[in-house]
Amino acid sequence: MTKEQQAPELPNALGAEQAADLPYQQSALDAARVVAQVAAVVAAVLGAAGLSGWILGIDVLRRAPGADATMNANTTVALLALGFSLFLVARRRLTLWMITTARAAATLAAVTGGLTIVEYATGAGLGIDELLFKDDTALVATVPGRMAPNTATALLIGGVAALCASSSRLPAWTSQVPGLAVLTLGMLRLYGFAYAVPELERFGAYKGMALYTGLALVLLGMAAFLARPDRGPAGLLMNAGTTGALGRRLFATVLVVPPLLGWLVLAGEDAALFGTRLGTALLVCGHVAVFTAVIFSALVVGRRIEMEHAHAEWQVRQNELLQAFIDHTPAVVFIKDLDGRFLAVNTTFEESLGLSRERVLGLRDRDVMPSDLARQARAADLAMLAGGTPVQREELLVLPGGPRDVLTSLFSLTASSGKPYAICGVVTDVTERVAAQREVRRANRRFLALLESAPDATLITDGHGTIAMANAQVQRLFGHAPADLVGTQVIDLVPVSRRRRHSAFLGAYLRQGDPKPIVLDRGLYGLHSDGSEFPVEVSLSSLQADEGTLVFLSVRDITERRQAEAERAERYEEHRRIAYTLQHSLMGEPSRLPHLYSAHRYLASVQDPGVGGDWFDVIPLDRDRTGIVVGDVMGRGLEAAAVMGQLRAASHALARMGLPPSELMTGLDAFVSDLADQLVTCVYLVVHQRDHEATLCSAGHLPVIVLPPDGPARQLQVPVGVPLGVNDSCVSRVPFRQTTQPLPPGSTLAVYTDGLVERPGTDIEAQIDILAHTLEVALKGAPPDPKSLDQAADRLVRALIPETAKHDDDVTLLLIGLPEPDETGSRSEGVSPRARGVSGPQ
Repeated sequence: MTKEQQAPELPNALGAEQAADLPYQQSALDAARVVAQVAAVVAAVLGAAGLSGWILGIDVLRRAPGADATMNANTTVALLALGFSLFLVARRRLTLWMITTARAAATLAAVTGGLTIVEYATGAGLGIDELLFKDDTALVATVPGRMAPNTATALLIGGVAALCASSSRLPAWTSQVPGLAVLTLGMLRLYGFAYAVPELERFGAYKGMALYTGLALVLLGMAAFLARPDRGPAGLLMNAGTTGALGRRLFATVLVVPPLLGWLVLAGEDAALFGTRLGTALLVCGHVAVFTAVIFSALVVGRRIEMEHAHAEWQVRQNELLQAFIDHTPAVVFIKDLDGRFLAVNTTFEESLGLSRERVLGLRDRDVMPSDLARQARAADLAMLAGGTPVQREELLVLPGGPRDVLTSLFSLTASSGKPYAICGVVTDVTERVAAQREVRRANRRFLALLESAPDATLITDGHGTIAMANAQVQRLFGHAPADLVGTQVIDLVPVSRRRRHSAFLGAYLRQGDPKPIVLDRGLYGLHSDGSEFPVEVSLSSLQADEGTLVFLSVRDITERRQAEAERAERYEEHRRIAYTLQHSLMGEPSRLPHLYSAHRYLASVQDPGVGGDWFDVIPLDRDRTGIVVGDVMGRGLEAAAVMGQLRAASHALARMGLPPSELMTGLDAFVSDLADQLVTCVYLVVHQRDHEATLCSAGHLPVIVLPPDGPARQLQVPVGVPLGVNDSCVSRVPFRQTTQPLPPGSTLAVYTDGLVERPGTDIEAQIDILAHTLEVALKGAPPDPKSLDQAADRLVRALIPETAKHDDDVTLLLIGLPEPDETGSRSEGVSPRARGVSGPQ
């Protein structure tokens, strides 16, 4: 709805700019301007009369009978000029010459008053007091011909008010507030005369304001206030609403009641009816009574205003909601009178016909629609009115944008008497819906064809398991015709002994909030019509349709698959047993020595059937020496296990020959170099039980952890060489170096492969620190006997590999404990301790 339709121009109303502010009646505004012009003219006449009195020497024109002060000549000229200025300003339409003349006259009055104030302020005479006439009437004035100070102030303020009122760019209050100030100064003079209080007409010993001057100032203040009655504070009083009416009543009460009550009290006091104190009390009581009545009358008016305002807001809101509703309705909405003229349309109507509502409202169908469509619409309207009931029909309309399928609803709007006065129509475009219905029918045909062409038996049930549809494949699988299964329970196609379990599966699936398609093939069986059972795979999915939940079951006989799986499982188990036997035959069992305790753990990768490339060995060399070797062949599976077996045998043989660790590593390196594309890390230690030391050499292997009996766990400082098999590709061979480290009795050694400490997303150094700390905690205060070492090995594996069932690398852990001397008995004498340090081939 356009702005012009929402707020149409009404007779005797203001334009859109004023109507958007406050409601005004033009006649009231015109009357206010007339009052302002009359007041200005009367003030100007009073000034002219006073000036005539000075010219003609008529004293009554200059001074009111019974008054002391006389109108000064300058005052009469200023009042005449100011009245003329305000008379011009109060006109509704001003021309350029009127504005110029009004401003000149206002300036004259303001300058006259301003210069007089300067004279009072400085005590100097500017020669303006007797510029026109010689003053021989002064009785009180200190300077002949000089107007009173309050008169000069009022003229200055009045001139400023007239100048501001002549400019439409300035706010209205810039002229109305000074006008009220001029009115107040004039009223003080009138109150002083009415109450016989001379102090209200003069200041100290200065000349007082003339009675004619006070009356003229009251009129000028009124004229300045009402010159622009539709703006500012005056607009609040002059608006046509209840607010203006209430303001006018209160303003009139303030202007009339207090002066009248004051006069009555003074009259009573002058007549000696009561004293001053009683008079003051009566004055206060009178004000309280009057203003109490005014307050309650204002409350009544305010209540009425609130109710009318609330009702108006509600009505406007309802209209806005209704218009917003029909404008945002995707359907075409229109209202016509009984003759077919459009009264209201929505935006969809405009878009459908390509016409704005301004070009539609007030016209008939034939004026805005194609002739065929107009005749069709008019005939439908008349048929609905003749039937007297709402009509709804689906039809094809040829619109400017092309043919459209629509659903038309027609009904009449009736008055309280039941007689129709308008026709309302709602036309909904259902082209897409009709097309969708056609597509649904085609999709249903395609779906049935697809259902019948599916290779598996397909059943569609409701949420309670009742079969609603089945394809032809169910007869081959279950021995029942599809038509015979419709209406039966799908659980009837399951053997009786298994129905409870199958029903639980289906119920658990449907109880999910948003069940996803799943495939079940474990423990599910079907029942043939001849009573035979067979394993099945069921693909299960659901669909939320209008009629409820639909469940799709695609059933396949997997008897042959189960047989093949059983055969594969049997072959896999056989292969696993072979691999396990091979791994253990290659690994062997480490020697268990009474003078050297040990515990070990080996975990194969879950990706291989129990075989890998890790190995370890404990080799007795002589009475006081024991060799310990741990290695890791890069890679997994049978190939790594085969290389591991060869290296274990070779290291065992070389150790038995009594080779020192560096020479043993050199020999193994040469052996690995003969193997194609192999890389091996290895560490070899020779533990000297009697000398309490260990000689070791590392080929790229992880550091050995030692836990002394009286200190924290630490890494043995070993020169780490290159892995075995690397020297074959190097220009110059890298020698393997060995070192001898002290090993106090009661110490524990931890030798391991990278599978124990290397995991994705972790720092291997941090994992080694965890290994050392866990070893220290596990064996703290416990002797390194077989039982404590075995418990410590379990604790280390749990700490570093939380989920052993998912670990994808081989893991080897070997713990060696050196007993205390009193546990091994007396030591036999041997050779002197070997020099500690690093040695290697020369």
